[in-house]
Amino acid sequence: MRPADEGAVPAALGYRMPAEWAPHRGTWLSWPHKQASWPGKFAPIPAIFARMVAELAPHEEVHINVAGPDMESDARDAIAAAGAPLAAVRFHHIPTNDAWCRDHGPIFIQRQHDGRRDQAIVDWGFNAWGGKYPPFDLDDVVPSRIAAELGLPVFHPGIVMEGGSLDVNGLGTLLTTESCLLNPNRNPGLDRAAIERRLTEYLGVRHILWLGDGIEGDDTDGHVDDLSRFTDARTIVTVVEEDPSDANYEPLRENRDRLGGMRDQDGEPFRIVTLPMPRRLEHEGQRLPASYANFYIANGVVLLPTYDPRTDDIARRTLQDLFPTRRVIGIDCTDLVWGLGAFHCVSQQWPAL
Repeated sequence: MRPADEGAVPAALGYRMPAEWAPHRGTWLSWPHKQASWPGKFAPIPAIFARMVAELAPHEEVHINVAGPDMESDARDAIAAAGAPLAAVRFHHIPTNDAWCRDHGPIFIQRQHDGRRDQAIVDWGFNAWGGKYPPFDLDDVVPSRIAAELGLPVFHPGIVMEGGSLDVNGLGTLLTTESCLLNPNRNPGLDRAAIERRLTEYLGVRHILWLGDGIEGDDTDGHVDDLSRFTDARTIVTVVEEDPSDANYEPLRENRDRLGGMRDQDGEPFRIVTLPMPRRLEHEGQRLPASYANFYIANGVVLLPTYDPRTDDIARRTLQDLFPTRRVIGIDCTDLVWGLGAFHCVSQQWPAL
């Protein structure tokens, strides 16, 4: 790991965070092992991860954090059983507390410098969504450990932030939520202006858009990747609930209204496209945060979590129209979401140079 330029923030050095649809070198995952994250239902989870690898590996490298040789062997067996090309899979002996790589993994940033493209990693602080699920010491150092393996400079903003709490359009605009970033369980000493300053300094954005509350059952306090996502620089897809009696109806309606009044970094309105919400999904009496917005964009494919035959195909066709050069693949996530997340929550893109 090379130290970042002393005293300089990434934006001042020309770095920015690329959009998720920009070409990838690969995808990072952390292999699932914490059974308490899927209490009583862990058995099918490794196979779901293996299916993800099988869909991603023909298009890009897949890098997987494992605790050591035994976990690597188990992961290899599951991935081979799913028919994935193992030649595209790389294992890294970086132990984690849990599998939610979107939130504890590295955020890659890039710049053009001296005729070449450079890459670096931002290592935000991680406190397991406001201290909800200790311990989180291993997860907190994952980005710096990856930077050390890759020989990349690493920047430490010194505040708590999760990858699922933000989305960028690659041209300077970032989308987030008040319910998460302004929650006192993250950065109680920072107000909105201070948080915006860190985002602009470390991700190279200059225009920040704020939505309100998240969906029922989301233990992250309202991550934006369950609500609204950029699908290109000028298009935002957002989930809506049609049933006025559902707890998600009002917050999603308010977020949709906010989006309608938002403008991009150049003052232009966005095209807003809606996705349905699946049926109410519960397990052991707990509402689960099932959302079609938790898709993952990769080279050639989009992985879509599916939950409900009545709305799955609407979501798939909507995203297929938005990603005409990629194949949208729906995979049943009714088991995965018992861990309170889906495909976007467990993945982190590694942009190509």
